[in-house]
Formats: sequence, C-alpha cells, structure tokens
Amino acid sequence: MKVTLYTLIALIAFAANSLFCRMALAEGYIDAWSFTIVRLLSAAVCLSMIMATQSYYLRHRKLRLSHSFNEEILSERGNWLSSISLVIYALCFSIAYVELETGTGALILFSAVQLTMIGWGIYKKETLSHLQWIAFVIAITGFVYLMLPSASMPSLLAAMLMAISGVAWGIYSIRGKTCLSPLRATGFNFIRSLLAIPILLVAGFIYQNIMDVQLIHIDSITMEGIWLACASGAIASGIGYSIWYMAMPLLKNTQAAVIQLCVPVLAALLGVVILSEPITLTFMIASTVILSAVLVFILNKQPY
Repeated sequence: MKVTLYTLIALIAFAANSLFCRMALAEGYIDAWSFTIVRLLSAAVCLSMIMATQSYYLRHRKLRLSHSFNEEILSERGNWLSSISLVIYALCFSIAYVELETGTGALILFSAVQLTMIGWGIYKKETLSHLQWIAFVIAITGFVYLMLPSASMPSLLAAMLMAISGVAWGIYSIRGKTCLSPLRATGFNFIRSLLAIPILLVAGFIYQNIMDVQLIHIDSITMEGIWLACASGAIASGIGYSIWYMAMPLLKNTQAAVIQLCVPVLAALLGVVILSEPITLTFMIASTVILSAVLVFILNKQPY
C-alpha cells in the first residue's frame, strides 16, 4: 500500500512540474535559464527548512527510533553524481522545452527515460514476463498515440538536449534505490546543485555572446514566472522527488520506468482541471490504453 501511495503522489508531482513549466515558459513569463535557477534555489531552501526540522526532532525528541538509526538518517548527504544528474536534467529539459512541441518533447524525454531505466534493470538481471513485455509495448503504443498528433520534426540540438535530460533523469531515479533518507538525499542533492548556478549564469552569457542570441531575459521576468518556478522547485521537485526516492527502493527499475508513462496522462488531466483544456477522444483512448497496460505490467510479477 505504501509503494502505491508514494508512487501516485510522486507521479502527480511530476505531472504538476510539467504543467508549471509549460505555463511559465510557453507563456513567456520567464526564460528557461532563470526558471531553472529559481527552481533549484527554491527546492534547496524548502528542503533545507524541512531537514532542519527533521534534524531537531531526531536529535531532541523521542521518535521511537534507535539512536544508531537516527544517526544513520542524519549521515545521509546524497552524492555528487545524483546532483550533477539533477542539474543536467533540469537545465536541458527547460531549454529544450521551449524549442520543442509538447508531443515531440515528451516522446524524446520518455523514450530516453525508458531506455535508461529498463536497460539498467535488464543489466541488473530484472526479469520480465512475456505478459509484462506485451503490456510494456501496448503502453508505449498508447503513449505514442497520445503524443504523436502534437509532435513535429525537432531541431537536432533541441532533440539531443531533451534526450540527455531523459537519460539524466533515469540515472537520478536509479540512484534513489540506495539512499538511507529520501528527504535528506534529495535535499543535499539540491543544495549541491546550487554550485551550478554561477556556472549556468556564466555559461548563459558566454553562449549569448558567441551565438548572438539571448537566453537570459532578466528584464522580462514576471512575478508569475517566479511563482511558477518556485512551485515547480519547492513543491513539485523538492517534495515530489523526495517522495519518489521513497518509492524507488520499493520498485524495480523496470517498474519505475514503465509507471512514468502515466505522467503525460496525469499532466493532461491537470491541464483539463486547472487550465480548462478540452478532453479529446484521442486522449480518452490513449489514457485508457496506457493506464490499463501499466496496471497489467505492475500486477504481473512472476516471470514465465
């Protein structure tokens, strides 16, 4: 039951992240580089406050946990590989998102995530049954059917950036299987990511001068853009990724990969509820196919 709850909350957070990003960047409320910086900063601040509270209670209150176990939790510091993966994912996603159609970006991103996580799962000897393979193919088919109408031929650079973003997210997810404290691992990963902010600013300005294009639009940043970036960082990313790290040890890599195919469906549902976007027949068919196939994949655990 715990794994179902954690996974569902994390998937909703991922979908909300997509919605916040779309609202902020597509409407021109903020540029991609500034969005990424505010997102990382707000997540680090939010998680630092939560970790400080957690540390106080673990050190000064009786939480029915042994002293040694409390110390193990407090010793969790995340790791640099996860932090670097997080920065690469966030930055490449934000930049590529502006250049790609929604369907194109989703197809490239989730294809990269699937290949990374399922490939690693197979490498780690995670066996899939025949029925699971069939369910996976059906889920992918439904996903392509959902995204293909809004897809278009992408630019090579944007496609590569989105693919890199997907690989980085796959690596970041896989790293969550070994953390002692999902909250502290995520928090310290975001705190480390702040070291990348000066690098991002310098790289952005250098890129602008060399390519004669403007990536950072400080004058056009609006409060709406800042609030959306903060919501994406503090809530959807900071808290959402912590919960995802709670779910990852309870899931196989292949399960975690396939389950994420539900994110575009949830994002579309949030778009219907929050942005009053219309429900199409394509969405209804594709959603039914994806959710049904993912359910079959999860429930079928024994290989043939």
